Amino acid sequence: MTSTATESATSARKEVAAAQHLINGEWTGEPEIQRINPARPDELAALSPRGTADDVDAAITAAAAAQPAWAALPAPARGAILMAAGNLLLERQSAIAEDLVREEGKTLTEAKGEVKRASDVLRFFGSLGWAATGEVLPSGLPDTTITTRREPLGVVGLITPWNFPIAIPAWKAAPALISGNAVVIKPAELTPLSATHLARALQDAGLPAGVFNVIHGKGRVVGDALARDPRIAGLSFTGSTKVGLGLQEILNARRARVQLEMGGKNGVLVLDDADPRKAAAVVAAGAFGLTGQACTATSRVYVTPGVRDAFLEALVVEAAGYTAGDGLDGAKMGAVVSSQQFEQDQAAVRTAVERGATLLHGEYDGDPSGALLFPAAVLTDIPRDDAAVTEEIFGPVVAVLEVPDYEAGLAAINDSRYGLTAGICTDSLALATDFAARAQAGVIKVNRPTAGLDLNVPFGGVKDSSTNTFREQGKSALDFFTWGKTVYTGV
Repeated sequence: MTSTATESATSARKEVAAAQHLINGEWTGEPEIQRINPARPDELAALSPRGTADDVDAAITAAAAAQPAWAALPAPARGAILMAAGNLLLERQSAIAEDLVREEGKTLTEAKGEVKRASDVLRFFGSLGWAATGEVLPSGLPDTTITTRREPLGVVGLITPWNFPIAIPAWKAAPALISGNAVVIKPAELTPLSATHLARALQDAGLPAGVFNVIHGKGRVVGDALARDPRIAGLSFTGSTKVGLGLQEILNARRARVQLEMGGKNGVLVLDDADPRKAAAVVAAGAFGLTGQACTATSRVYVTPGVRDAFLEALVVEAAGYTAGDGLDGAKMGAVVSSQQFEQDQAAVRTAVERGATLLHGEYDGDPSGALLFPAAVLTDIPRDDAAVTEEIFGPVVAVLEVPDYEAGLAAINDSRYGLTAGICTDSLALATDFAARAQAGVIKVNRPTAGLDLNVPFGGVKDSSTNTFREQGKSALDFFTWGKTVYTGV
């Protein structure tokens, strides 16, 4: 990074230490909500304003006024702005990543990777400004040409979570913007700075005022106002299943478009022919990477008898390598995001042990500083109906259960109300192929961690993990933010 870029990054970080709303190109709102660094309980990580329904109304009004001119701008010009914003994120990567670590808790390496991902997403969708979006189709009529067009919805709302606080806003906003929509986004309360960095990059890249608006605050206030406003033509949400299904009811009642990406309880099947050490590394990366705070994280493992003992031994070794610590101090696993989430992780392990489970790794003795550092936990001998097996924990906790064979393992993987990702560790091409066909999940991983996805491929789940309609990421993401039109032209 050049000295100029470093100065720009440092300046950007200082400017957003206190987040504000962005409405019609103006930064506004009194920062009053405190966000504490989860790894350093005595450190204030960020401040943000408390948004109201009036703030949402103002943002939607600004977006509605700005959207027609933005949609009329040639798509390559829109794309150039997104690509410039992506470049700015990359220039500011170090400063943004440090803010991300302070407010969310993940490691610096993970945070830098997330900023890079957001940059790549903006540049990917920016490049689609030069791509054809319609088709020319043959007609059964003489002297007639049929073409198709994709039109923007208008003004769209985005509600994003805290676990990927710059990547998810980017991968929702970029396809919305390149399609000609204006955006109002409600970032997670716990991570206001990351979304602010994204907004500043778009603004500095030349995005017209009103096209991208940010309102911070409570979901039950800001999110509810977004969902109920008739000017919001579509709303894309990532978060809990309970909240998502509530939003769906509101949007469906007024026939607005809704996209939900919600919970996961992702399973991995480890078969006798798998290398136990390689399988353990795959499971550990999926379970303990990102502190287990990903909807695609590995949470339950089914292992056949011939490899069970060797796999568990290897998994405990892997878990010991994921030592929780301050993400800015080189820890391999970062802090848990909040005391509420920390208590949820503790309760999952404690309840499982009380019901007879064995905790092979992950004893927690407390941290005198009050830092939210939870160890990588491996549970086995666990009842199949225990919440640690059936319900999303969203922490670095994995339950390992034995199954007699492949068919029983596949049935166990599918025995869940969630269906986001699923994995198998095997050397059998036939079983891997069968698993990919029969596993009930939107993303299948063979000998790879359940967490992580390339930006150019469709992402989404089935069952209670998703609306299972419009997919996120890749070119498929454009479908949610546009509607189709067929045009007949006679000569």
